[in-house]
Amino acid sequence: MPEFLLLEWLGKPVWMWTAFLSLIVFLLAFDLGVLNRKDKELGVAQSLWLSAFYIGISVAFGVYLWWAFENGLLVTEDGSHAGIAYFTGFFIEKSLSIDNVFVISLIFGYFAIPRAYQYRALVWGIIGVIVLRGIMIALGAALVQEYAWILYVFGAFLIITGIKMLFLPESDPNLEQNRMIGFLKRHMRVTDRLHAQHFFVHGPDPKTGKVVLWATPLFLALVVINVADLIFAVDSVPAIFAITTDTFVVYTANIMAILGLRALYFALAAMVHRFHYLKYALALVLVFIGGKIFWNQIVGKVDPTISLGVTLTLILGGVFYSLWKTKGERMIAAE
Repeated sequence: MPEFLLLEWLGKPVWMWTAFLSLIVFLLAFDLGVLNRKDKELGVAQSLWLSAFYIGISVAFGVYLWWAFENGLLVTEDGSHAGIAYFTGFFIEKSLSIDNVFVISLIFGYFAIPRAYQYRALVWGIIGVIVLRGIMIALGAALVQEYAWILYVFGAFLIITGIKMLFLPESDPNLEQNRMIGFLKRHMRVTDRLHAQHFFVHGPDPKTGKVVLWATPLFLALVVINVADLIFAVDSVPAIFAITTDTFVVYTANIMAILGLRALYFALAAMVHRFHYLKYALALVLVFIGGKIFWNQIVGKVDPTISLGVTLTLILGGVFYSLWKTKGERMIAAE
């Protein structure tokens, strides 16, 4: 093995990061180049099967981390159990992202993106997520390593966010008055209609007549979706740092959860209205994780299996209670 692959980067050998990112690149290439080579509408059944495929890979990866930790092949930076931390972070990220599905649906509707082009845009968006989440997590890891007290800030932020989710009513984002969309339209040449699955097209400038590059509404939708994901990460990244400060575990759990969410989007978009009560379960999860930070520092470390058990119980309880309360409601078509 080349020496540079054995060098450490963010607490782990370069080969581990390379292997993980290679897996993600392979999955995206396989998804776009084989499974969804032609633009087509992704039905609910296909969405569920594709999601099961990604979840299977995510679980297999988590099992490997668990096995590697148990056999001494993987040591986390903070001594936490890699497998348990990964699955706890994975479930939290997956659940918090359900709200993201609703926002993505609104964005596609605002830009009038047909269902046939939505999945391709979501998969390309993963590339932006890989970079943006990597920057956020690297920054968070640097802050935690340099200033240990920042974990208290994360804990307080999670508790406050959870309480706000419990008691403050939700409001739909007003995309008509969104400043970022207005900024992009003012500073970019944007076509007034879609051009199939293309993000950019060449066309004449109305003032000069010269052929220039134009962005399409599909590209604007992609940018807005990635920015929305970054905003949602403000909740999820501190939540998983409260579980483990191992950068590799934090990053892999985040990316694996988001990777499967894109595949699950069409099924969730059709029934996201049935998960109303999951919001309250997630609020309790955030309060629990935030409180755990203070408990760990003041009283003693909480057993990671307890964290995983409480997280799973609250999330599954929110899912099943929501489905029970909304039984009989029909699925709605995604925009």
